[in-house]
Amino acid sequence: MTKSFFTFLTAIFSIGLLAQNKTDYWQQHVDYTMDVNMDVQSFQYTGTQTLVYTNNSPDELKRVYFHLYFNAFQPGSEMDIRLQTIADPDDRMTTPDKKSRIASLTDSEIGYLHATTLTQDGSEVVFSEEGTVLVVDLAKPIAAGAKSTFNMEFKGQVPLQIRRSGRNSEEGVALSMSQWYPKLAEYDFEGWHADPYIAREFQGVWGDFDVKLTIDKEYTVGGTGYLQNPNEIGHGYETPGTKIKKQKGKTLTWHFKAPMVHDFMWAADPEYIHDIQQVPDGPVLHFLYKNDPKIIENWKNLQPKTIEAMQFFSKNIGKYPYDQYSVIQGGDGGMEYAMSTLITGNRKFGSLVGVMVHEMAHSWFQHILATNEAKHEWMDEGFTSFISKLCMTEILDYEKENPFEGTYKGYRNLALSGKEQPQGTYADRYALNFAYGISAYSKGSIFLSQLGYVIGQDKLMETIRQYYDEFKFKHPVPNDIKRVAEKVSGFELDWYLTDWTQTTNTIDYNIKDVVAAENNTKVTLERIGLMPMPLDILVVYNDGSRETFYAPLRMMRGEKENPYEGIERTIIKDWAWAYPTYDFEINKPISTIQAIVIDPSQLMADVNLENNVWQAE
Repeated sequence: MTKSFFTFLTAIFSIGLLAQNKTDYWQQHVDYTMDVNMDVQSFQYTGTQTLVYTNNSPDELKRVYFHLYFNAFQPGSEMDIRLQTIADPDDRMTTPDKKSRIASLTDSEIGYLHATTLTQDGSEVVFSEEGTVLVVDLAKPIAAGAKSTFNMEFKGQVPLQIRRSGRNSEEGVALSMSQWYPKLAEYDFEGWHADPYIAREFQGVWGDFDVKLTIDKEYTVGGTGYLQNPNEIGHGYETPGTKIKKQKGKTLTWHFKAPMVHDFMWAADPEYIHDIQQVPDGPVLHFLYKNDPKIIENWKNLQPKTIEAMQFFSKNIGKYPYDQYSVIQGGDGGMEYAMSTLITGNRKFGSLVGVMVHEMAHSWFQHILATNEAKHEWMDEGFTSFISKLCMTEILDYEKENPFEGTYKGYRNLALSGKEQPQGTYADRYALNFAYGISAYSKGSIFLSQLGYVIGQDKLMETIRQYYDEFKFKHPVPNDIKRVAEKVSGFELDWYLTDWTQTTNTIDYNIKDVVAAENNTKVTLERIGLMPMPLDILVVYNDGSRETFYAPLRMMRGEKENPYEGIERTIIKDWAWAYPTYDFEINKPISTIQAIVIDPSQLMADVNLENNVWQAE
């Protein structure tokens, strides 16, 4: 791929558009008020929860479900058994000899989360725990359009940090509190999504959170939401120049509010350094990280890069809608949460920037565009990987001819391995973590980069921005991004969504034959793979001149604009999928041709690049 092409690709990311916000389907709404007390010695906590549930569906609901994620971190849980039975378990969750770390947890090390009392509108309900799911039979059905209030008392124990959340991480962070509270499951047009916590990601209902957290006063807390009482708390949150009115006693009660989010995370440690930065015309950034001399310089240098990343995403996807974002050392790698992220901090600088960029990008592709990650993980991880590659290229000035080269290589490894499963596979149903990871991250990223090849790079970025504008604060499904792309481009794209995400069909085109045809040259192309594509064909002549030929795919019902500025293009006849071969002629003798190349951009995920090039002998 030429550098000029990627210069063009980067330049068009600044193009904006106007799009109407559509609100033509229903979704549920839930508001949480919680008051929690954390014992930092025993790592046990108790809490109360008042939850107001608005049933915007057309259905009467006789049952609801809550997620109790911490119950996964117990010997014999579904998560534990999956670790013991999958062929390639997650290294972070296993011992060096590949045994489950969960299996050996003691009673004081396990996690748990239990509802101790629960009422609906003041009436007792019948509820039962089934692993990581609480099943609740309602005292009274919730009618379509009605509200119901649930009051719960709950207790929990924070597990040793094994995956995502937990206590006493390898880097010494005391508390990484994600998936820590009883969380109402999602109900949508497909029904309930009360998925057990086995390995993969999460989904939630949009709502407002009002959370009070009482904890040892030496601990600094950060995470989701706006702190309501900074001048009682201090810890770097107080307004400069004002007097701190600290609460008396050995604990502090932190009061957070988070509007229109579908999750709430917090982290706490007595050794956190807390820095604040302001993004011009953007949110306030909070950085919380351990007072460790080995990492402080990198975390200071991370801060201006975080500002640049926030500006990049707001410019190229859509404006970040909250007034705050927090980057916090914790967890077991990197994981996105509402208005915040947990990342491990003892990294080389490039890696630290990379994990920050990826998790921040999730603020758009998951925490504003809230896809069901258990069913469509590629829309979250893949889209995030795509846009974060472009962001890293810009903010770290990477001189890469093709920033997606490794992404395509990973996909080809999977496609040719015989172990690929369709992207529509439920996230926990992949036979191998290897197959899940490449399908979600690499193949999901290629869905967008290759879509740019199909409809044009300017139309791709217009699609992303319009997709954000239409579906922010909703739960988009694959058909939604496809339909936006169709409206922006004017093409029919059902074939693209179906072949790429619901099958393991591959793309493989071959330059089968190049022969003289009087004073012209006849080129025969062959479709070997089952997935069809339109084709860009570059012809390089002996005198150094170049031209391209474009063979549209008939079922697209249209042609993209010429992607190669300054190179003459000829649009040739449509190629209908059922025909395995296709002929066209070049109006020059074969003796003048040096080479013919299918897809010089290499943005089409052809699984065999060797047969994409013909060179004169």
